[in-house]
Amino acid sequence: MLTHVRAAVVSLVVFTVVTGIAYPVVVTVIAQLVFPHQATGSLIVKDGRTVGSTLIGQPFDDPKYFWSRPSATSPFGYNAGASAGSNLSPTNADLIKTVQGRVDALRAADPGNTAPVPVDLVTASGSGLDPDISPAAALYQVSRVAKARKLDEAVVRSLVAQHTEGRQLGLFGEPRVNVLVLNLALDSR
Repeated sequence: MLTHVRAAVVSLVVFTVVTGIAYPVVVTVIAQLVFPHQATGSLIVKDGRTVGSTLIGQPFDDPKYFWSRPSATSPFGYNAGASAGSNLSPTNADLIKTVQGRVDALRAADPGNTAPVPVDLVTASGSGLDPDISPAAALYQVSRVAKARKLDEAVVRSLVAQHTEGRQLGLFGEPRVNVLVLNLALDSR
């Protein structure tokens, strides 16, 4: 019996060192060497100050900025410590009311815009942290942003085109626009 206990304790110590210490250290070192930007959270630093991450959405509500996809995290939006969707069905009365409120807010912010509102501007993603919007959602906001910044719409539309990322490896996902990166590009004009 003592042999079994000793073997169990030795196994516990060995596996704890291998899987709890050695493996995480090796993976961290490789990640820091091969993907240093991603390994540190894909943070964006401007003027020596971290302004966000390309991986986590942020709320924008100023008309001169492109607005992000809504977040369903709690107790506040874009809470990276509580990643979650709303889990409400498309027929849920609360979701319908929330979506209608978002549509109304977008219409009020740009009353002349009669285009259909892209769904990703009024519904939260599964994680509630999506940093990207569809090109259609970005283009929907061009006139509002251009007016607020007193820019020609063609200039803003060109910035959207420049910051539209294609499918990964040409196959996976959908084209997307990172809202934070696009807004920083607008600010640097």
